[in-house]
Amino acid sequence: MASELVGNAVAATPGRKIAYQLSRDEGEVIVAVWDASARVPTGKPPPDLALETLDLNPERWDDNGGWGLSIVATLSVQCGYTVDPGGGKWVWARLKV
Repeated sequence: MASELVGNAVAATPGRKIAYQLSRDEGEVIVAVWDASARVPTGKPPPDLALETLDLNPERWDDNGGWGLSIVATLSVQCGYTVDPGGGKWVWARLKV
C-alpha cells in the first residue's frame, strides 16, 4: 500500500517534493503520503479479473493497470484523501495491526 501511495504521489508531482508519514493509532497503522497536486485521486472500479479478460499484448500492457487505489481501498480498514490547507493533499490508508 505504501508503494502504491508513494508511486501515485511521485506520478502526480514529478520532480517535486513529496512527504511520507507512517504512524500507529489504537491497533491500526496509518500510511499517509503528501503531494503538491490539488488533483483528487481516482481509481478504476474493482474489476472482475480473469485470465480471459487480461490483454497481454505488449502494445497494450499498461492498459491492465490503474487498479492500485481500488486494491488499497479493498485491503484497508479506511482510506481517502485530505486537502492540506497549505497546499496539496494527503492520501492515506488505515490498516489493522
